[in-house]
Amino acid sequence: MATNLPTELLRSFVAIVDSGSMLKATERVFVTQSALSLQMKRLEETVLTPLFHRDGRRLTLTPAGQTLLAHARDILALNDRAVVALTGDALVGPVRVGLVQDFAETLLSGVLAQFSQLNPDVQLEVRVAGSPELLDLLNADRLDVVLCMGAADDPHADRVAPMVWHGDAGLAKAEVLPLAILAPPCRFRDAALAALEREGRPFRVALETPSLSALRAAVEAGLAVTCRTALFRPRAAPIEAGLPAVPQVAYVRRVGSAPHPSIAKLSELIRQAALEL
Repeated sequence: MATNLPTELLRSFVAIVDSGSMLKATERVFVTQSALSLQMKRLEETVLTPLFHRDGRRLTLTPAGQTLLAHARDILALNDRAVVALTGDALVGPVRVGLVQDFAETLLSGVLAQFSQLNPDVQLEVRVAGSPELLDLLNADRLDVVLCMGAADDPHADRVAPMVWHGDAGLAKAEVLPLAILAPPCRFRDAALAALEREGRPFRVALETPSLSALRAAVEAGLAVTCRTALFRPRAAPIEAGLPAVPQVAYVRRVGSAPHPSIAKLSELIRQAALEL
């Protein structure tokens, strides 16, 4: 009897190899790390041979894994071309996506890379900017899909997340708090300034920049604290005490009117990614 290789297992297998780890692969296939581990166990049981050498968290392919990888890519490419041919959802031309800086790195290496692979004739145009600018461009029909930040009660919110303070906890005890903020307009800047002024907490602006990377560098160097979501420093604990409460923020997804079916699918992929962030 012939052995069937489930495409969902092959897609997860390729995602792990391409991203370098199971943790990073979760951003591409939208399942948990434990579910990925179970999928790889099922795949190894299906082919009756180990596919990975495991050294702690590090994974390298066995010779069998190397052999399967090439076939998996071919199988998935044929599968995806067949789906496009049957559904008539092939898209040619530009797809214009707008992202705030907080989402750009994760989505560019995740759902946008996946969408580009499934739609090779599409020219993907990504605009990284602040939320007000992105929404203006969407309303002017210069973007197709936007993922930005908004108020916690925004009707287009895919997820609501808490704002938190980031930085050296010792700075929270400073007589005058050194603060790092993005240039306006910025929802996090406004929330931080309002919270500090509401409590009468003395502060000074140690850094003001349009760049999220520069903001992160200043905070990680211990120069100042800032207010963002947990996405800002995903592996670092936020400051738990000594600073005023800040509000929640929404991850807001908007799509243009009458989108092409492929753009609607991309919007749904972005929604799923936002729920996992």
